[in-house]
Amino acid sequence: MDDNAAIRAGNVVHNQNNFEIERSKVELASCGAILSGILLTPKGERGALPAIVMAPGMSGVKEGSILKYGEYFARGGFAVLAFDNINFGESGGETRQEVDPTLQRRGYRDAITYIGSRPEVDKTRIGLFGTSYSGGHVLEVAAHDRRVKCLVSQIPAISGFKAFQRLPRHVQAAALKAQDEDREQRYAGEPPRTLKAVSDDPTEPCAMPGLAAYEYFMEQQKIAPNWKNYLTLRSMDLYRGVDNSVFTPWISPTPLLMIVALNDDLAWPDLALDAYDQAKEPKKLVMLPGNHFSPYEAEFSLTGNEARDWFTRHMMIGGSVALN
Repeated sequence: MDDNAAIRAGNVVHNQNNFEIERSKVELASCGAILSGILLTPKGERGALPAIVMAPGMSGVKEGSILKYGEYFARGGFAVLAFDNINFGESGGETRQEVDPTLQRRGYRDAITYIGSRPEVDKTRIGLFGTSYSGGHVLEVAAHDRRVKCLVSQIPAISGFKAFQRLPRHVQAAALKAQDEDREQRYAGEPPRTLKAVSDDPTEPCAMPGLAAYEYFMEQQKIAPNWKNYLTLRSMDLYRGVDNSVFTPWISPTPLLMIVALNDDLAWPDLALDAYDQAKEPKKLVMLPGNHFSPYEAEFSLTGNEARDWFTRHMMIGGSVALN
């Protein structure tokens, strides 16, 4: 790394690299399926690189917003693996468009194993980036997997059960009834029920309600045509069993950066802040105005730099402080 590329000023580290990057399609095995990924690396021989592993949020695919972060991190001197979650995009797996948090977390672990086997990667310097639904996954994975040496959790989904409790009572009742019917139909061998991921009709049930979500994903579809606007209904049933807050006290001594949007009405900021309070040092909190989607566009200069500098501090300058 160029001595002038990362500037340390007091407690601030700024990664100012802007390498050209190379990209290649890769595949890795996970849970009986083949996951599809894009490997991004800075051009030129630079020795064994620190690496970052990332997957999209609830309905996303790798060509969407996470690739924007991946490219930014790779231009900073990191090898980056962005992959489609099982059942989504170009990855294999059944049932299609089903968000299974257990399988997605295993996908992260298998991706860590895969990237660590690459000859251009230093397997002792692997970090995780997750956003939204995957922002919750990385909290659990880092708490259990000491191969993770640095962590960025952005607008994380913390508790599916608590999020469900905040819905109006009649919406809860209708959702539970529909999920019971879906269980019975699946058991009888019928196809799984589905619902839209987003909708511009406020009366139509969907996984991520609101006009902001609809507009964001309609724009995403232009750059990520593999994205599909539906999920299985069981995806929402499985989400109710997710509670990532219990894992944050166990992440230390792996360095944790959490990015929270204060006007987020999809991944509730108070739940994220409570989870952050339970985490031990080293940790850093970045709070920003805006909704669930502001980190990707309006606040990208902030979120991208904060995340890249956090990875730089803990995996490039002086090495990681996490357990080996």
